[in-house]
Amino acid sequence: MIYPWHETAWQQLTQHWQNQPNAWLFTGKAGTGKTAFARHFAQALLCETPSEQHQACGQCPSCHLFLQGTHPDFYALQPEQPENDTGSRKLLQIKIDAVRAILEPLTQSSIRGGRRVVLINPAESMNIQAANALLKMLEEPPEAVIFLLITHNRDQLLPTIKSRCRQMLLPAPGQEVALDYLRGQQIGQPENLLAFHSGAPLFAHAPEQDALRQKLLTLLAAPRLLAILDYAAEYDKHKFPLAFLLDWLQKWLIDLALAQQNIAPLYYPQHKTPIAQIAAKTNPATLFALSGCLKRLHPYGYHSLNVKMQAEFLLCDYLAATLKKS
Repeated sequence: MIYPWHETAWQQLTQHWQNQPNAWLFTGKAGTGKTAFARHFAQALLCETPSEQHQACGQCPSCHLFLQGTHPDFYALQPEQPENDTGSRKLLQIKIDAVRAILEPLTQSSIRGGRRVVLINPAESMNIQAANALLKMLEEPPEAVIFLLITHNRDQLLPTIKSRCRQMLLPAPGQEVALDYLRGQQIGQPENLLAFHSGAPLFAHAPEQDALRQKLLTLLAAPRLLAILDYAAEYDKHKFPLAFLLDWLQKWLIDLALAQQNIAPLYYPQHKTPIAQIAAKTNPATLFALSGCLKRLHPYGYHSLNVKMQAEFLLCDYLAATLKKS
């Protein structure tokens, strides 16, 4: 299936169905349905009796195999979770061994006699060795093989990979469309969650994270040293990566900066009043420096740092920054 807000993109894609490139790159915001679109496309490419509108029939042997996840000519590459490890504090990658594992089968004949499709999601999770191995395949693509790459951040991909793909932007839905979707899914507080997720409605339901983030927002609205130490210890017990905290804090700082320009909060509209109060007494230069500190830590978001210590450091810096305007 594809989501309603991607119907136009699907129509554009099918207009030149017989002129398929060797590789597609689907770009757009995370959480907006790119994976569903790519899988819908993959099933249609593999279908043995597609409709005149190039929709998969859903009934042929290839469709049955695809829907069961056992189609022999469909290869899906994605970051793998290590066995016996939650991986919550590790940056998961697509490594070169995974790319090499499909290289030999792709050089052989198709098992079902049709196309073969390789889905890589997200493409930016490939490490440099894996990306270079894929590049070699894109430079000399095997016969009747179509690569479907999905990216949430195309700037993180090698320019040489992007240049060998036909790129298609899959747009995010408008706010009202997204809210209607969330209400249909019976998601509580859809307006607040949609704002936090930058208008992307297909976020994972994570009540534990939501509750911990709400505690952080309450703390940021009225920071106190003892509460900061307690929160850092609680965050550490959840074994979440530092990246989550960096994201939550960065969005709060962005809303503070917007408030200093008399602009409504972008990510936390439900906290408009405390954000405005803190913004009024915070020096913009100090706020900018704190934001820079978060950005410097961003590459280490999934590193095995002492997360509790980093949380204490960041929140104490925030406390100092908001004590008074200097």
